[in-house]
Amino acid sequence: MESFETVQITGGQRIGAVEAITEEIPLTIETARGELATLLASPGDLKNLVTGFLYTSGVIRDVADIKSLVIDGERFRAVVELDNPEEELPFRRVYTSGCGKGVIFHNPMDVLNRSPLDDGFTVSGGRLFELMAGFLKGSNEHKHTRGVHSAALASNEEILVFRDDIGRHNAIDKIIGEALSQGWTLTDKMILTTGRVSSEILSKLLRCRIPLIAAAGSPTNQAVKLARVANLTLAKLARGRITVFSAERRIV
Repeated sequence: MESFETVQITGGQRIGAVEAITEEIPLTIETARGELATLLASPGDLKNLVTGFLYTSGVIRDVADIKSLVIDGERFRAVVELDNPEEELPFRRVYTSGCGKGVIFHNPMDVLNRSPLDDGFTVSGGRLFELMAGFLKGSNEHKHTRGVHSAALASNEEILVFRDDIGRHNAIDKIIGEALSQGWTLTDKMILTTGRVSSEILSKLLRCRIPLIAAAGSPTNQAVKLARVANLTLAKLARGRITVFSAERRIV
């Protein structure tokens, strides 16, 4: 966060005040082939962000495909050496609805070539409410700036990873990047998010085989359609109720 002097106008009166503002950086990801993408992001957890982005965007198939990853914090660069990089990525770029003009390198429908998600994971509605309540109170930066989205990876018992970012896509990539780096199994986990859920958010989960996403925001129609075909549980928690758009049997 950075502080700025501001003027607050209330009832015709002008009062000087100091306001905390969230930080934004342009992080350019470079490979041996040149610049891959520039992400507008918050400055923390950048290795997680790059790892998660490369995986959920289809650039790599496994975290082991990253031979080296160096963050240059002064010039806001991530220099990545990849093992067997995908040669046709520039021709498969898809611009997303993400904050700051997101980008992925495959069509979200491509992930449906995989089999639908298994039914094994479940969580009680009461526990989901408890997790979401704790999650929504977890961001100190949002409390002070109202300028970031948050995302978390959770089991059906506890929140395992929590990340903030100016972009909802970035926040999800950060938690996925951390999970991949830790070698965690993702088929028995769920995502919590403050943002709306669009089809490219769903594609990130499907690539990781994460079976459930619970959001404080609403989904798009394409996200609902994709979730139903993929057997992924898509739920919105708001106004004291859970609205389940797909695969409702995972919430018991």
